[in-house]
Amino acid sequence: MNARIVVVGSLNLDRTYSLGRLPREGESLHATGHAVASGGKGANQAVAASRLGADVRLVGAVGADAAGTLLLDAVAESGVDVTGVHRRAGDATGEAVIFVDDEGQNLIVISPGANATVTADDVVSHGAGWVLSGFEIPDEAVIAAAHQALAAHARFVLNPSPYRRIPDALAHSIDVMVVNEHELIDALGTSVDSSSDTALLQARARLDVPALVVTLGADGAAAVTASGVFRAPGRVVTAVDTSGAGDAFTGALVARLASGDALESATLFATQVGAHAATRPGTQSSYPTSDELDRWLQG
Repeated sequence: MNARIVVVGSLNLDRTYSLGRLPREGESLHATGHAVASGGKGANQAVAASRLGADVRLVGAVGADAAGTLLLDAVAESGVDVTGVHRRAGDATGEAVIFVDDEGQNLIVISPGANATVTADDVVSHGAGWVLSGFEIPDEAVIAAAHQALAAHARFVLNPSPYRRIPDALAHSIDVMVVNEHELIDALGTSVDSSSDTALLQARARLDVPALVVTLGADGAAAVTASGVFRAPGRVVTAVDTSGAGDAFTGALVARLASGDALESATLFATQVGAHAATRPGTQSSYPTSDELDRWLQG
């Protein structure tokens, strides 16, 4: 199978504010730091995969503004092909405002901007062996990505985040679904005991996907197929910023799947990449190359 990955997703300018703790409702707090960087779940996942050696193309949209130029330059510098990213003269580039506390926990608010303009006509995934998409862009673009993957005999990976109802048109088009525990509960409409293999097997069956990967925070991740549940243990780290860890995990997972790894070994590897990302501030800036990850694991 072709190892090229096409990510159909979002690009956002991330404005990150460091706080001693996250604010309560109606509360004003002074930030202890402020940074501006390239982000967006699609761009993050593309960069994470590319830094690990994958051949990645990104499809999406930014505004014809300074922020759009910054994002395109940053993603391209990480080795991602950005020729599929459209510039919209009439729209602002998407932005995310991220609050991060001293424990590394975060709160994120997103203004989609040009991401909301991505249409089915923008999606070109020809030549891909793997197609990855998520929910920071409109449904029609996600559905087009899935259907193009199916027509080309490529594998389609869905990360339904931020969660919204999964369109019926995606039925039987998803090869791998990647969710965190909250997204899994939203998708099922009921609580799930993620410590129970039986509960996870039932969840996969209800979602009717061949493979379900659930990230479990400090407890690692679980890869669920009809054959059973594989649990990749978490790695104990001192979290600095968890805001990009989930995207690092997803990008790394698809990178290893595209290189021919089995789902189990890809999940274990992705758990290590996600843990590494949580030890550094920011999103894309926290993603390791293969050499950086090896040194960190040995250190």
